[in-house]
Amino acid sequence: MNPVYDFTGQVALVTGASSGMGLATAQAFAQAGAAVVLADVNADALAAQTEKLAATGHRVLGVTCDVADEVQVEDMLAQTIVAFGRLDMAFNNAGIQVDPSDAADETAENFDRVNAVNMRGVWTCMKHELKVMREQGSGAIVNCSSLGGLVGLPQRAAYHASKHGVIGMTRSAAMEYAPRGVRINAICPGTIYTPMVADMLEGQADAMKEIMRDQPIGRLGRADEIAASVLWLCSEGASFVVGVALPVDGGFTAH
Repeated sequence: MNPVYDFTGQVALVTGASSGMGLATAQAFAQAGAAVVLADVNADALAAQTEKLAATGHRVLGVTCDVADEVQVEDMLAQTIVAFGRLDMAFNNAGIQVDPSDAADETAENFDRVNAVNMRGVWTCMKHELKVMREQGSGAIVNCSSLGGLVGLPQRAAYHASKHGVIGMTRSAAMEYAPRGVRINAICPGTIYTPMVADMLEGQADAMKEIMRDQPIGRLGRADEIAASVLWLCSEGASFVVGVALPVDGGFTAH
């Protein structure tokens, strides 16, 4: 049973919110009473999920946004302020995966694309969220890294570079903004059963066996388990937690 939070009167922003961990977190914020901005590059999926939440009586705003484009991110924050007047919590979750590749064969295009979304996208979102939060003197940001931000695995150099980068940015910004009333942390999900992971594993029975072998808990994670961790990091329950990279991975990184 998850703790019950009361975020009434607060505003949360979630990127990559049309499916998977982002959607589960947006739903959890809404159920806890927050007004929620859902952002995603997939306009159709975003509209469908925003309408579903709105139909159940929640205050929501859907914003189509490619986090790799700073102009779009700046507009996303502007729309948030116009709609709700403030920003209290953000989960910078939008990310992509690229096909595994021998490090000697990885293309520059792959490296640039995965880092544009996973690392620069988080940096850009955090930058513009902080512009709002420093004026308020309050806020909580959770950046989405990965177990790939804590360990190395074969054929994942470009992806892991992006996720290690997220942790470095998180720690540095956390040190800078803790004295200003803004807490910044990162979450490091393990293998969570989401549409992106399902697509990655489709037809890769050997990959699934390898993943399960390394899962001490004996199963994949669920999107709602990531949402629960994000809400805790944004809550008063984590009021003294600053600059952490929290593994939520079923024990993978405890090896």
